Amino acid sequence: MEFVRIEVITAAAKLDGFKHAIKKLGVTGMTVTQVMGCGVQKGTMEYEDEIHEEIELLPKQMIMMVMEKEKVDKVLDVIKKELYTGHIGDGKIFISDVSGIIRIRTGEEDKEALH
Repeated sequence: MEFVRIEVITAAAKLDGFKHAIKKLGVTGMTVTQVMGCGVQKGTMEYEDEIHEEIELLPKQMIMMVMEKEKVDKVLDVIKKELYTGHIGDGKIFISDVSGIIRIRTGEEDKEALH
């Protein structure tokens, strides 16, 4: 079985709705970290007219989930729907393959380690 890690960097405002929607798809866990960062706009807020030469780090959250590859398309649809505002700072989604999973406490591997 193949596994995928999805990392989402986004604003913190819509996390509760996202958690409820993703739970319905059978995603059994996630890790959420409060982070600071900026993207292409260098941290410039959407309503500012001036162009920043300096990088300004803004508060964000990073959501990390690992799941079976067959769940990815539905999960991506939920992410895009639940976290979309249409404004600068909605975030980015990073998708990468996972070569193995081990639960430290039991030694279970791969699918058994996720569930």
